[in-house]
Amino acid sequence: MPNDLQNKVIFHQVAELLQNARQQVLRTVNSTMTITYFEIGKIIVEEEQNGKDRAEYGKQLLKNLSKQLTKEFGKGFSIRNLEQIRQFYIIYSKSESLTRILGIKNTQSLTAEFKSQKTQTVSAEFKKLDYQTLDSFFKLTFSHYIFLMRIDDEKERCFYKIESEKHNWSVRELKRQYDSALYTRLALSRDKEGILKLSEEGQIIEKPKDLIKDPYILEFLGLPELPQYSESQLEEEIINKLEHFLLELGHGFTFVGRQQRITFDDKHFRIDLVFYNRILKCFVLIDLKIGELKHQDLGQMQMYVNYYDREMRLEDENKTIGIILCQNKSEAVVKYTLPENNEQIFASKYKTILPSVEVLKELIENK
Repeated sequence: MPNDLQNKVIFHQVAELLQNARQQVLRTVNSTMTITYFEIGKIIVEEEQNGKDRAEYGKQLLKNLSKQLTKEFGKGFSIRNLEQIRQFYIIYSKSESLTRILGIKNTQSLTAEFKSQKTQTVSAEFKKLDYQTLDSFFKLTFSHYIFLMRIDDEKERCFYKIESEKHNWSVRELKRQYDSALYTRLALSRDKEGILKLSEEGQIIEKPKDLIKDPYILEFLGLPELPQYSESQLEEEIINKLEHFLLELGHGFTFVGRQQRITFDDKHFRIDLVFYNRILKCFVLIDLKIGELKHQDLGQMQMYVNYYDREMRLEDENKTIGIILCQNKSEAVVKYTLPENNEQIFASKYKTILPSVEVLKELIENK
């Protein structure tokens, strides 16, 4: 690997470590506040259950509590916010992932556990349930959980929670990944066991295929769905929105360069985009194609991959991966152009608009 490429890879790795250190400080504060809201939600729910008319009693309880807390602590305790805190406790007290790590067999509600303990204070109850364990579970901001609570399917909700924690997604990034149906796109290529792992461990990258999505969603580029732009324009917009593109690519990617030239027999070729994935320890080459994918495109990518494997790859690095992003492709062309045991060359569609629910369903059905 040339020195300048190696330096880029090292810089991105060090920068990521420093960024993670800064995030850890904020994460500690966020975790404490989130657990506090969980405790407040528990108090509200248990008090409502003691009321004769739960609905009417609960409504009045939130109204009075909002008024008193706002007077004492200022903004942030409107009736709406207290309703969200209450709902936060209800959803996550029933969460199988939380009750599993707490070692509680009854997954219906933590309230039943609390009732049997008859402790004097909420703090004492949480000490018995291991506060450190709760601290390790609630790592995001409360704003993250407000968004996550909108996801009905618990497995999908757990996946986005894990991925947000792993990669320090902001709420905006989390929303974008959810809107692009990341969980669905990853689940499409997995069996039942693989889908379960997504909800328990998030996206685990062990082999090249684990990196691939189909389709890739590039709505952040602001390009129209119809081919009214050239491949160079597509590349230019990706470079301009590189941070967003890296988020869509997934875990462990660092940018190496664009229009990387390779030369042999006095002939010059240029690879649109070159990345390095530090998880798989390999180069990832990307070519952009407008319109239908042709077998020549796959052959050209095979040449690029072979060149990088033989001329650029170090001994301790894994084989190069090539991805062709195209607007449309024939599965038959891909199948019969590439070898049966192919683990290096991939062709994926890309969409320049965020698909609707109906379009996503159609993509799944036609998969």
